[in-house]
Amino acid sequence: MQKRAPISGISNKLVVVAITQDEARIWATGLEKGTHPERIYAPDDKGIHHHIRQAQHRGGHGNDPAEHGFFDVLAKELTQASEILLLGHGVGKANALLRFTQYMERHNPAVARKVIGAIDADLNALTENQILSKARDWFDWYHHEGSTITTTIR
Repeated sequence: MQKRAPISGISNKLVVVAITQDEARIWATGLEKGTHPERIYAPDDKGIHHHIRQAQHRGGHGNDPAEHGFFDVLAKELTQASEILLLGHGVGKANALLRFTQYMERHNPAVARKVIGAIDADLNALTENQILSKARDWFDWYHHEGSTITTTIR
């Protein structure tokens, strides 16, 4: 995992995270059009030997031990946030948002409790401004309705 400077200005802020299996884009400075995210990239494992074909590996046919490191770095970055909105897409094992949420519930419940919502959106088809627009719409709805997000019953 690469060394990087911590994301500045995240303390006690509302944070938007668009997560895929390859990267997380984090907006901590605002949701205004034209705001650019900080990026955290999943480790590139092209030089690592796998016992399954790489296409199967990325297709969900195996556990990715490096993913846990990616999730740990992402959680560490989000520790100081007050509220987190997640955006992601995919189905089953291809859903990085779901895998990240489940990982956080098990390994970092303090950060998991800060997640106030999740949006399923085709991130590959959206521009950064469109992602921010979806986040603004969600927050307008959330604060207007005064809704609370329910937790999963186990």
